[in-house]
Amino acid sequence: MRQATSTPASARRPAILAAMQDVMGPLPGEERRVPLDLCIHAEERLEGTTRLRVSYAAEPGDRVPAHLFLPQRAQGPVPGVLCLHQTTTIGKDEPAGLGGLLNLHYALELAQRGLVALAPDYPGFGDNHTDAYGLGYASTTMKAIWNHMRGLDLLQSLAEVQPDHLGCLGHSLGGHNTLFLAAFDERVRAAVTSCGFNSFRKYYGGDLTGWSHRGYMPRIADVYGRDAERLPFDFPDVLVAIAPRALFVNAPLRDSNFEVSGVHDCLTVARPVYEALGAEERLVAAFPDAEHDFPPAEREQAYRFLEEQLA
Repeated sequence: MRQATSTPASARRPAILAAMQDVMGPLPGEERRVPLDLCIHAEERLEGTTRLRVSYAAEPGDRVPAHLFLPQRAQGPVPGVLCLHQTTTIGKDEPAGLGGLLNLHYALELAQRGLVALAPDYPGFGDNHTDAYGLGYASTTMKAIWNHMRGLDLLQSLAEVQPDHLGCLGHSLGGHNTLFLAAFDERVRAAVTSCGFNSFRKYYGGDLTGWSHRGYMPRIADVYGRDAERLPFDFPDVLVAIAPRALFVNAPLRDSNFEVSGVHDCLTVARPVYEALGAEERLVAAFPDAEHDFPPAEREQAYRFLEEQLA
């Protein structure tokens, strides 16, 4: 576990991001930020919100498929939230309420509360068949970070969105990608991660095979031998890089993917940083008696957290 340090968080963040890029590969430069070229492929009016099936340009030669929810009766611009799906073949359709688990329809539920919500496909899921390595990335993780940054670009481009009131929410795969995005992009004012992390040392007893395949970060195997002790960053560092921005953590007590004591280890490092920055109320964690899930009570708590922090 990373130990707390007296170095200010603002000074630690560049080194943390550099360490993350040692594992994930470099964050793309501005040359990849082409016009969004938003295309609307289908539209469906629902109660209080309109669900659009869209795509937008991530970079030259690559587009991101997504569902975009716009409120029907907003009196002006509202906050926008990027909603990232878990590991599921249907990708964006689950948070959009078109299938999958009822507890993970969070893009639809946030939209029904009056927010703008964008649910994109992670590379390799849903309608996104992009090979990150064919585009020169060292990891699919970094490609996803760039795609999600472009999702923030899209939200900021919409007249319906308050451009400085952006959040991100995700479960499991979407949970840790929420953290990665928030670490790299300070436009994320509030983040919600559900079943998204623990310390690498406690992930399946230190077996990092699940983190090292092509869908994540192959360098964890190829460069660091799947050894948590050799990795230059861990999730306590990611949380520190997000501070003092708002962060809600859903960490069920019986999550077999992300054993809860490893979550506590990360929070033990992050809390003093938030406290030192006068932002202790912006780091909130819930520990429901559940498995790898986002139960209704914790979703409601998370939604209220986002609404308060993005107001």
